[in-house]
Amino acid sequence: MSEVHNVIIIGSGPAGLTAALYAARANLSPLVFEGLQPGGQLTITTEVENYPGFEHGILGPELMDIMRKQAQRFGARCEFKIVEKVELSSRPFKIYTSSEEYQTKSVIIATGASAKLLGLPSESEYMGFGVSACATCDGFFFKDQRIIVIGGGDTAMEEANYLTKFGKEVTIVHRRDEFRASKIMLERARKNPKIKFITNTVLEEVIGVNDNGKKKVTAARLKNVKTGETWIHEVEGIFLGIGHKPNTDLFKGQLNLDANGYIITENKSTKTNIEGVFACGDVQDHVYRQAVTAAGSGCMAAIDAERYLESSH
Repeated sequence: MSEVHNVIIIGSGPAGLTAALYAARANLSPLVFEGLQPGGQLTITTEVENYPGFEHGILGPELMDIMRKQAQRFGARCEFKIVEKVELSSRPFKIYTSSEEYQTKSVIIATGASAKLLGLPSESEYMGFGVSACATCDGFFFKDQRIIVIGGGDTAMEEANYLTKFGKEVTIVHRRDEFRASKIMLERARKNPKIKFITNTVLEEVIGVNDNGKKKVTAARLKNVKTGETWIHEVEGIFLGIGHKPNTDLFKGQLNLDANGYIITENKSTKTNIEGVFACGDVQDHVYRQAVTAAGSGCMAAIDAERYLESSH
């Protein structure tokens, strides 16, 4: 008979590793599957300045490394494996990686969300060096600089409005001439004197310099989709405002998801519609999407799981 774990945590961003820390300190010996992007979205962020406790900021990957070691110190086990399938209909729950089946009494889902990207090679090359998918994380680094925001929905309008606090000019670049954004968000952007619009246009390439490993964005090559004309638009920052996609494909048909695919959790808790299955971080939060709020909900999930295990003895 294979071992039945108390709790398996799927995902290793701030939510997953905080859940692991709390679960480990409660003597639950959690097993963490780190997944496709160990450390989560913070590993593609260079500098994190808004995580409490680090007065001078800290590098994203370094912060996640500290969190991992802290959880491991109390007995959490982290494995660099990708979960390929989950069975939540029978108990114990079954979790499958490519090579093995694991059984567990409870599950904490912290698989996060992925920023939707355009898929350009130059975009990934300069990610974290002038290209970003999170204005609240990185806007501060673009004081008095020129910024473009790609997108035409609420995300793009919200990011553009926020970025005007820092940038000297913010240009929204959208592939159509009509916007998906809600009326109120679009009006707010249109009324902001710092925001300009370029429509019927796509980003074709991120242009930058690599000075002895120091990369920075210098311009964007834009293309008008109607005329085919391309031109160079000088900027220091390129923000992708085309939304996020929660990593919930594994749970479709098993857990209640909202219209955008985020896991629905019970009011003010991390409980899902299946008893013993909890969700925390960006996989269930499309509002705040910050490392500190993800960590907070990871703590909640571990406490919810601990209480569930106590009551189900």
